[in-house]
Amino acid sequence: MTYRNPTPTVDIIIELTNQPGRPIVLIERQNEPFGWAIPGGFVDYGESVETAARREAKEETSLEVELIEQFYVYSDPSRDPRQHTMSVVFIATATGEPKAADDAKNLALFEPWQIPQNLCFDHDRILQDYLQYRYYGIRPRV
Repeated sequence: MTYRNPTPTVDIIIELTNQPGRPIVLIERQNEPFGWAIPGGFVDYGESVETAARREAKEETSLEVELIEQFYVYSDPSRDPRQHTMSVVFIATATGEPKAADDAKNLALFEPWQIPQNLCFDHDRILQDYLQYRYYGIRPRV
């Protein structure tokens, strides 16, 4: 019997604490699917999700992040057009100058009212949930 399981991923909502308003860092993807995205990626075998989150943040933004909390898990089978993934999303803080690296073509800081429309995956939903939590203390519901 062959088992098929979702692939574990992480996404890291990075708030830059040394900037006014604590903007968040988004990357523009170099590979398909194209568009803007929350930094993140696949969890390597033998790696914890926390370690993967720190590694992916460093690889894509050149920032050392402090993981503040595990926010939510997103697992809709259609969230990634490439394959069924489930993402553990973290809220993190960082200071410094982020720089696009690894598979990030570009990087920008966004205030909540500036978030671009062309977001990849289910990152529009994730960011809507995050903003509800950040400003109103309302967590996503199952």
